[in-house]
Amino acid sequence: MPVDFVYLGAAIGAVGQAFYVADTIRGRTRPNRVTWLMWALAPLLAFAVEVNDGVGLQSLMTFMVGFGPLVVFAASFVNKRALWHLGPFDYACGALAVVGIAGWLVTRQGMVALVASLVADAVAGVPTFVKSWRQPETESTGAYAGSALNAVITLLTVRHFTAPVAAFPLYIAIIATLEVVLIAGRLGPRLRTVRTAG
Repeated sequence: MPVDFVYLGAAIGAVGQAFYVADTIRGRTRPNRVTWLMWALAPLLAFAVEVNDGVGLQSLMTFMVGFGPLVVFAASFVNKRALWHLGPFDYACGALAVVGIAGWLVTRQGMVALVASLVADAVAGVPTFVKSWRQPETESTGAYAGSALNAVITLLTVRHFTAPVAAFPLYIAIIATLEVVLIAGRLGPRLRTVRTAG
């Protein structure tokens, strides 16, 4: 697929984020602020690494995956109904994510930074994965579906697969798809209903 399709992926990702932001402002979605702040910082760190490593246009996907959560984080302060109450588990995951980001700041090595940002992003996402499992009605699929499509399109434009080029898009495709399945499929409540009925 021609590399210019990265623009299409970025546009799809932006539309998905816009729907999520709108749902947050209306109070229909209650994002976990720890997750969304870390989901902004880790990809923006990865974007800086990719630019430094000469990844090229494919790094636009990583930027969009970081910028969107930053907007979601800001939107969560607009409507008090969008507030998700944080607990010790959320803060612990946030602290571990910060440690992962600090790994890059200490080493300043490209691959270490990329791995650190992926680990930080995944750890930061744990509270939201748990929330999506337990209470999928507090989430919406827009941002995740857009991010998954953005990542897949980006991967389809890659001609020479290297870790700096492919690692973050592949990770985002997997994580975002998992979120869509958890939210749209209502897996947690369905499985709990089956256990109760059994």
